Amino acid sequence: MTVDVVKADDLKKSAPVFGQLSFDDHEQVVFCNDKDTGLKAIIGIHNTVLGPALGGTRMWNYENEWDALNDVLRLSRGMTFKSAITGLNLGGGKAVILGDAKTQKTPALMRRFGEFVHSLSGKYITAEDVGMETSDMDLVREVTPFVTGISEDRGGAGNPSPITAYGVFMGMKAAAYYKFGNDHLEGKKILVQGIGHVGEALVEHLTHEGAEIYISDINEERLNFVSSRYGAKIFEGADVYNADVDIYAPCALGATVNDEALERLKAKVIAGAANNQLADELKHGTELRNKGIVYAPDFLINAGGIINVYAELEGYDKKEICRKTENIYNTTLEIFKKADSADISTHAAALQIAKQRIEDRKKLQ
Repeated sequence: MTVDVVKADDLKKSAPVFGQLSFDDHEQVVFCNDKDTGLKAIIGIHNTVLGPALGGTRMWNYENEWDALNDVLRLSRGMTFKSAITGLNLGGGKAVILGDAKTQKTPALMRRFGEFVHSLSGKYITAEDVGMETSDMDLVREVTPFVTGISEDRGGAGNPSPITAYGVFMGMKAAAYYKFGNDHLEGKKILVQGIGHVGEALVEHLTHEGAEIYISDINEERLNFVSSRYGAKIFEGADVYNADVDIYAPCALGATVNDEALERLKAKVIAGAANNQLADELKHGTELRNKGIVYAPDFLINAGGIINVYAELEGYDKKEICRKTENIYNTTLEIFKKADSADISTHAAALQIAKQRIEDRKKLQ
């Protein structure tokens, strides 16, 4: 008797989309290719029960196409729950463009990408993400109305990064209140990993709060700039997880909360802007709870950006954007209480609330 062993690579070949571990009953996955501009992109539409799928476009130099597909599947799923838990009438979608944003992004490429977005007739609405700028969204806007985060002088809400950072700041304060008994961050040691647009804006809020800030990034130039501008200390160690800090704020790419990190993590609170921070949602969410580490679910506290761009669709002003973003504080505390009462991880508690809203909407259709 022989037993056939199915290797991971074989599974990818036989089931390149539906067989992906990150595939979660996505409604649609669109592969975009244009020879003239060099565009290679993937648009993932996870769920549109609550409304059209809205999510940013990320341009990243992925090691391979499988990594890009996995990323867009995870990110689009996260956007579904981000909109649901913040009470927005939006579904979840995301797009990734394969390539180096610094050297391969051109106006022609962005317009061509916009044409692919337009071909979906509004089922997917794009916005700014890693590797993108507001000016890129302006280019997309030239060929499709299905884009948010355009320049304020063009009637848009502008760069969503400051509002995203404000939401993370509010979620962090809620987590501090839950763990330490008050939400004052003065004197708290906080490590911000990743100091792009959102990470820097978070550092600014923490500076005003009087926190003791440490920063980490692969870009040495950014490190020196942010350090000199805000007085933040550059983390000199090789192991950010072993840093003697109160709060760890992952603000770069996802999956930094993994088996290896949890063995060494000293922080008592995790609250950051990165998407999909838990490498394994069920396993690592539970481990964090067992270790007594308070985790503020990423898809909740980084929702300020989508609240900001949603304003373009609904027509509400900056004051209302700030009000909705500030409410992340209250929602975070509600999730902590739910997790305690049900004896589940904070991630699971947040997911339950988001999924229930989607199920409730289905019953009305």
